[in-house]
Amino acid sequence: MHEVSHQRVKTNGIWLHIAEQGTGPLVLLLHGFPEIWYSWRHQISFLANHGYHVVAPDLRGYGDSDSPVSPTSYTVMHLVGDIIGLLDHFGEQQAFIVGHDWGAVIGWHLALFRPERVKGLINLSVPYYSRNPNAKFAESLIRTYGDGFYISQFQEPGRTERAFARYDYLTVIKKFLLITQTDNLIAPPGMEIIDYLRTLSRLPPWITEEELQVYADKFQESGFTGALNYYRAMDLNWELTAPWQGSKITVPVKFMVGKNDLGFEVSGVRQYVEGNIFRSLVPNLEIVFLDGHHFLQQEKHLEVSEEILSFLRKFPAE
Repeated sequence: MHEVSHQRVKTNGIWLHIAEQGTGPLVLLLHGFPEIWYSWRHQISFLANHGYHVVAPDLRGYGDSDSPVSPTSYTVMHLVGDIIGLLDHFGEQQAFIVGHDWGAVIGWHLALFRPERVKGLINLSVPYYSRNPNAKFAESLIRTYGDGFYISQFQEPGRTERAFARYDYLTVIKKFLLITQTDNLIAPPGMEIIDYLRTLSRLPPWITEEELQVYADKFQESGFTGALNYYRAMDLNWELTAPWQGSKITVPVKFMVGKNDLGFEVSGVRQYVEGNIFRSLVPNLEIVFLDGHHFLQQEKHLEVSEEILSFLRKFPAE
């Protein structure tokens, strides 16, 4: 088995860095905030060893991929376009898609826009929500949760970058990746979210200082603006996705979520995931609850890897 290899691929007018390993059916692993391809390090080797061609990109704005300046270059149209370009690069009509956090958002919209390119979808942490025709997404969150909510604070260009700059990059990464709180991520009045997040004095057993430093080093090179621009394009996404109002996700889906994820209990996520609306929007759906927090593919990496493999094996080899 070859080791993980790296290359940059031209797609949708930009260059994306990808990590890849293995041969077989194509599996794309899409990371979230604030991460890079490395978030999938456990799954890459696991799935490659089980006969799959695994590709994990740094999404646009992250790591060694290009980072367009304008927030308007980070809509779901751009992000899905990047992934279609990767499929075309590898000459594959279809692929399995695995997404976490923002990667899950991309996975949902890829299945929504181009279902014929998705063999099966596995998403972690972020369920599919129908577009509210009466309220822009970020605007409604700000109205509901106020200025202390992390998405509210991420909207204004430069604000969060200035707040993050008061800390070293490793501390910023630790504050996010090691979150253990289960309520919504809302800072008290007058406080920035990065100041509100705790810095753990002891690392959990699922990640090392050296692994965290990999993230810190990459964000020190790239900065955080590209990653934050995803949030700044949320309301533009609302405008652009109007033609898909009420559309369903028709591809086969496995959805995994941690029972201790942010807001899982307090903001109605559990009730939504277990209820009828989610299943009506995603009719071919399997749901798995794991005893973990937000960054499941790292914290519960073996369970997540095995859940992915069990889903992939339902599809006959071509």
